[in-house]
Amino acid sequence: MRRLLFVLVALFALAISACAAPTTTAPAPAAPAAEATEAPAEEAASEEMAMEGDMLPMVNPLELTGDIIIAGSSTVFPLTEAMVERFQNEGFAGGITVDSIGSGAGFERFCVAGESDISNASRPINDGEVASCQSIGREPKEIRVGTDALAVVIHPDNDFATDVTLEELAQLFSTATLWSDVRADWPSEAIMRFSPGTDSGTFDYFVEEVFDENEEPILSAAELQLSEDDNILVQGVVGSLYGIGYFGYAYYEENADTLAILNIEGVEPTAETVDSGDYPLARPLFIYSAPSIMCEKPQVAGFINFYLTYVDEEVRRVGYFPADSAALDAARANWVAAMASCGQ
Repeated sequence: MRRLLFVLVALFALAISACAAPTTTAPAPAAPAAEATEAPAEEAASEEMAMEGDMLPMVNPLELTGDIIIAGSSTVFPLTEAMVERFQNEGFAGGITVDSIGSGAGFERFCVAGESDISNASRPINDGEVASCQSIGREPKEIRVGTDALAVVIHPDNDFATDVTLEELAQLFSTATLWSDVRADWPSEAIMRFSPGTDSGTFDYFVEEVFDENEEPILSAAELQLSEDDNILVQGVVGSLYGIGYFGYAYYEENADTLAILNIEGVEPTAETVDSGDYPLARPLFIYSAPSIMCEKPQVAGFINFYLTYVDEEVRRVGYFPADSAALDAARANWVAAMASCGQ
């Protein structure tokens, strides 16, 4: 299987170099007959790869064995879990573990203890973590897999709130009792709050961004309903004229006919503002591995290939945004570069 990956990567490199060649070049010298007979086969293989793999060679989970150990971000956890389930459903019979321990703890397990093969992360790796990885012979490769964006929603008949600052959002989910406690011209009506439960990565992200990782203010708030079921949160907001809630943007899209959405810091949440990073409650999602691991364990390389090939078919179902095409192309290029280093 490893040899097959080397061959496919080599063919991919040939395809890229062919695509990148200038359109106005001097005619090449005539090739010997033996080389001329090989060229069509190489071109056919490159064209087949381009059609089959979206820049990556096809991977068959049935052909891979061994274990894969993944740990890190609780936010990336449900997306990686969905990809693991699909990988196994399509034939991978090896063992896969996915631990939700947070991005920082995930990097520690990956870069210090050297115990995991893939690190889920809801932030880029920092310089200290890179140095730790390098000290144990791992050169971390960044693989962008999606974007997380939260929608803050209200009742569709709420005609007074259209935009809030992050500071006001913190008040709405903590110390304020009435809407008028936040803005004097808002009604003196009790705020009904609906939040994902504490086991949710969405809750963790909201607390991180709005409360600087301190969950005590939101958990101490009055009129707070927590639920791991987004349907219950939607029903709560729809049933409360003065309700407010939050969850993944993709879930809001499914219920946009029954909810209204708030702009945050004057920025409307759209695919464009999420991709650009202008929307304050959006962030990139990553997985990390290293060439040394991917070369030693073809099942890890195969899983990452599979992840990148099919992530856009799963990411919205899980509740996130796809990464933009340039970010995915860069992730695929990082995979190819890692595989090209095998055997060096």
